[in-house]
Amino acid sequence: MNIAAHLSTSVRLSISTLALACTAALADPQTINVVDASGQPIASAAVSVIVKGGKTTAPAGTSADMVQKNRRFAPTVLPVQTGTAVNFPNLDTVRHHVYSFSPARKFEIKLYAGTPAAPIVFDKPGTATLGCNIHDTMVGYIHVVDTPYFGATDAAGKVSIDLPAGEHKAHVWYPAMGEATPPVELPLRTGAPVTLRMK
Repeated sequence: MNIAAHLSTSVRLSISTLALACTAALADPQTINVVDASGQPIASAAVSVIVKGGKTTAPAGTSADMVQKNRRFAPTVLPVQTGTAVNFPNLDTVRHHVYSFSPARKFEIKLYAGTPAAPIVFDKPGTATLGCNIHDTMVGYIHVVDTPYFGATDAAGKVSIDLPAGEHKAHVWYPAMGEATPPVELPLRTGAPVTLRMK
């Protein structure tokens, strides 16, 4: 084989290998149902999926919002990836005083309206329980995960996460478990809708 033909074959092989790698890395929506031991859906459960080779830290500039509206945190559970900067916009006509005493992230935003100028960066995995010094009934949770594949279940206990095909590990956490309890780990294989049953 002459040099030109060899190079041409090498280029074709490299392109084919790259195409296969890209195809394997493609992520498709995967429906995940989270239910309790009796089969009832669990709403506001943080679901994260550990995929081999997935980056543990969010890209620079990643942000999310934990809104205060109608004297409630919305959403109740906000899953974010490690390194995410979270804003706390207050959409109410009253001021709020947001805080967390949780080891995962301690902070305090004193009485304010609108959106504080500086977001809070959540730089280690875990769960931070949020409260308001003015409104004791306000409780929310920020669940920090070391994977880019995550979401929170809706009222029907369902969440859709874009996942590469294969066998992975799912982690599930919800408020009734308490912030100090680590997520439950369950096997997950992509394909048909997956049901994760909590004991």
